[in-house]
Amino acid sequence: MKAFGKLLGLLILGLLLLVVALGFALTHLFDPNDYKDEIRALARDKANLELTLNGEIGWSLFPWLGLELHDATLASAATPDAPFADLDMLGLSVRVMPLLRREVQMSDIRVEGLNLNLLRDEQGRGNWEDIGRPAEASAATEAPAEPTAEQPQQTTQAERAPIRLDIDSLSVNNARVDYRDARSGKQFNVEGIELKTGAIREGSEIPVKLSAFFGTNQPVMRARTELEGLLRFDRALKRYQLTDMRLSGEASGEPLQGKTLTYALQGQLLLDQAAQVAELSGLKLSANQLRALGELKIRDLESKPQLSGNLSIAAFDLREFLTGIGQPLPPTADAKTLTHFEFASRLSGTQNSVGFDELTLKLDDSTFTGNLGVSDFTTQALRLQLKGDKLDLDRYLPPKAADSAETIRKAEVRETVAAAGQSGSTNLPSSPSRQAWSNEPVLPLQTLRNLDLQAGVTLGSLRIAEHLLENVELKARGKSAVITLERLRADAYQGSIDANAKIDLRPTPPELNLETKISRLQVEPFLASDGQPAPMKGRLNLDARLTTSGNSQQAWVDNLNGNASFLVSDGMLVDANLEQQLCTAIATLNRKSLSGEGRGRDTPFKDLGGSLQIRNGVATNPDLKARIPGLTVNGNGDLDLRVLGMDYRVGIIIEGDQREMPDEACQVNERYVGLEWPLRCRGPLELGAKACRIDQDGIGKVAARLAGDKLSEKIEEKLGEKVSPELKDALKGLFNR
Repeated sequence: MKAFGKLLGLLILGLLLLVVALGFALTHLFDPNDYKDEIRALARDKANLELTLNGEIGWSLFPWLGLELHDATLASAATPDAPFADLDMLGLSVRVMPLLRREVQMSDIRVEGLNLNLLRDEQGRGNWEDIGRPAEASAATEAPAEPTAEQPQQTTQAERAPIRLDIDSLSVNNARVDYRDARSGKQFNVEGIELKTGAIREGSEIPVKLSAFFGTNQPVMRARTELEGLLRFDRALKRYQLTDMRLSGEASGEPLQGKTLTYALQGQLLLDQAAQVAELSGLKLSANQLRALGELKIRDLESKPQLSGNLSIAAFDLREFLTGIGQPLPPTADAKTLTHFEFASRLSGTQNSVGFDELTLKLDDSTFTGNLGVSDFTTQALRLQLKGDKLDLDRYLPPKAADSAETIRKAEVRETVAAAGQSGSTNLPSSPSRQAWSNEPVLPLQTLRNLDLQAGVTLGSLRIAEHLLENVELKARGKSAVITLERLRADAYQGSIDANAKIDLRPTPPELNLETKISRLQVEPFLASDGQPAPMKGRLNLDARLTTSGNSQQAWVDNLNGNASFLVSDGMLVDANLEQQLCTAIATLNRKSLSGEGRGRDTPFKDLGGSLQIRNGVATNPDLKARIPGLTVNGNGDLDLRVLGMDYRVGIIIEGDQREMPDEACQVNERYVGLEWPLRCRGPLELGAKACRIDQDGIGKVAARLAGDKLSEKIEEKLGEKVSPELKDALKGLFNR
């Protein structure tokens, strides 16, 4: 038995020596470099590849089937002179015996100096598209015989089983990929590719580390990226995971205006093809100052992908962040705006839409909640329903230029106000002539023409143009270049504003329609400006229907047409004493001088109202009426909205109760009761009633009438009963004309 064992051992040793000897003989006596032409022909026939082997082929047989390729190039057989890939070295080795069991056990796979040059020509065809397509069989080649019923095609279980992989490691060094599109001129490249992995075994965690530099030419961008993680895959279950994923890098280029964006992404990535699900969980994102957390999930990958998840962005300085990535904000009235931004929302979406549901957005000292989304990317279908606590819009508007036309005009108005004096005894102010409105474009017309909008916004308070609106409700929609403001409602200064409007962007210039109703709105805050007191107080009721066209303040006012009615109740003309104006007129008729300048006093009134017919920016008011205690005021004139000027003729009638005049020179007697005392009001609207002066032409007519009345009294006194009543009346009429 002992001799038999020794004999068996010697036999096995002899067989091993024989195998080693055969392997040595094959690797040393058989040179694969002698078969380069056959290898090239095989690549051409089976894969439509033009393979050029400039370097030596090194190989080993047992126990590793090893192969090394040096200095090789690849091209499509259709364009053999235009290689799309070249390779410095490819080295790999496979254990021989496991191959018989459909197992691939490999040592390190090494790739050195791989360059891929991918080109899409003017016709949109890529230089790689023919690769992998076998050459067409010749007509003489017989088709393989179909299996007969007596000889059925059989596939063993081993043939159906997937090949098991067992690779010690994979390394790719100094690889590069270039892509160019001749039609668009775009270029994309990835260079300095370095890939390192641990042992690659199915069902096990595989350490992966990848680094590369990315670049594009439209726009010019460059980024450095590193990726690390643990890869696990199961081909039978079609399940792939990248756990402990860490992606980081830096980007710079034209869009960043010379600035640098430093970014990092962490999370757990899962792709389950059997369940048609992809997930990114435990998401942590940073980009300069921005920090975000979230979860993302995509279902139905191959049919109709559906996105769901959540995203939250921690509070950060949005202004500093945008400046840091080369996107400086335009100047704002308040330079401290956009310094606090915070966001949280659930996400939903499809291939053509995205939605932010249950959204909470904090911007500076404002908070918004609601839903925001784009329901169709192709039509820019924007949908939003937001509720906010407060918003000071003035802080976000551009600062007012010191030399703007509006500022210059207001300075001129202030000079006119100072020259007008408190008593209104100076000369009649001149009509303003400077345009009061900007001709800069207001609306982004092309953007609005393409807008598909459905919006609803409510705000607890809104500050705009230095005015505070409360309980603001806005509902708007836009489609096919028509934007409709279905409702705008707000409470303001103990009154309310209701309006609706439409902007038709189809014609050039665009056309606007506006209907508004204002109820019991205090007018004083709207008329006061630049430290000057408002010329009027009271509560305004207004109904207006207006149309205009254009895309600037000036164009809107120049083309303004429509009708309106207004009533100001329980009001006061500030620093405008109509009694003093009336006193001056009476003193003139009494041929007396006033004892002194009247002190500036307000003139209260019960009602002031009328109607407006607006034509091309000029509002005609034919029926101005005001009720002042003891006086009735009638008037007519124009409001030139283009220059914010007015020109009115006003008549003041002393009622029967005869108000007490402030000066002896203008004491009222019964002859003055019922007469219409004329005033002329002309100048900037900001002056209000302080722009009113005695109408010298009109006072002359009053004097003539009073003289006629006086002469009639003397005729009556002289003639007595000696003349018939008919003759008396004829004589009185003659002098009263």
